[in-house]
Amino acid sequence: MALRTQFQNSNEIGVFVKLTNSYCLVPVAECEAFYSVFEGELSDFIKVIHTTIGGCRVIGTLCVGNKNGLLVPNSTTDKELQHLRNSLPDSVKIARVEERLSALGNVISCNDYVALVHPDLDRETEEVLADTLRKLEHCSYYRL
Repeated sequence: MALRTQFQNSNEIGVFVKLTNSYCLVPVAECEAFYSVFEGELSDFIKVIHTTIGGCRVIGTLCVGNKNGLLVPNSTTDKELQHLRNSLPDSVKIARVEERLSALGNVISCNDYVALVHPDLDRETEEVLADTLRKLEHCSYYRL
């Protein structure tokens, strides 16, 4: 079943939300109708976490993750990072990376098996990605 929702008159919900098989990150804002869609459908199965990253609400653009881990940019504050650590399931590893291409959700696409990365992504970030999102069965990283 598919549900339709908007975030502050925007249909681009992937910009604002990060959804994996073990958690869902939604931005902090005053949009109860938006949150109720996620919490109503997902809260019985996975944790729905209200957060910001670097004070921004474009969660889906700024971070990347799967059921095993979450990568956030260096603009993530210590307070936000601690909130995520306290809120995410214990099995989810989190890492903050120092990356020039800080919109990680725009330059990395992944699931639990494979990751596609931007060709200009730092090799160090790629190593942190592999470690954090672990259990990528095929361990395949395609530089596009």
